[in-house]
Amino acid sequence: LLNGIDMAAASEGRRDQLRAQTIGYIFQTFNLLQGYTCLENVLLGMSFGRGANRAFARELLERVGLGDRLEYRPGQLSVGQQQRVAIARALMQDPTIILADEPIASLDPMNAQVVMQTLRDIHEQDGRMVIANLHTLDTARRYCDRVIGMRAGRIVFDGTPEQLTTGVARDIYGADASFSEATTSTQIET
Repeated sequence: LLNGIDMAAASEGRRDQLRAQTIGYIFQTFNLLQGYTCLENVLLGMSFGRGANRAFARELLERVGLGDRLEYRPGQLSVGQQQRVAIARALMQDPTIILADEPIASLDPMNAQVVMQTLRDIHEQDGRMVIANLHTLDTARRYCDRVIGMRAGRIVFDGTPEQLTTGVARDIYGADASFSEATTSTQIET
């Protein structure tokens, strides 16, 4: 269900429309167009009816700390900066939900912290739900309000970061699991 609408029963066109109006995606591989500037990449995320709002795109790049990189191309940025451009692009569509697929998988620890704090700030300041698929439970425990562990397509844990003890992680992921090795879906929510 998405905003009370059964997505499985909706027509393909209606599903696409609802997704575009509601969900912003942040990909592990950033999916930035190399021939475009940061500003142009952010503008590609605009939602239907918003128009080419360059001022709003600039504001979003400022928000993620890249206001001085508007005319840079992705290849001129660090991977952490590229992920922040991707976050700004997702925000350009003004989604109520952000889905982040392993948003820090290719980042060094410092950039991972910046990206996760940016996602946390988006949740806290905008009231947007952020759902992130993460590899490290330590990160989930630090930045998320809710942790959902899945095994074989089924939810096997749903609780707060404090409830996710080493013992629970081992029950979910196997006897040898540790916080830094397990994979989980996490949710930053109100």
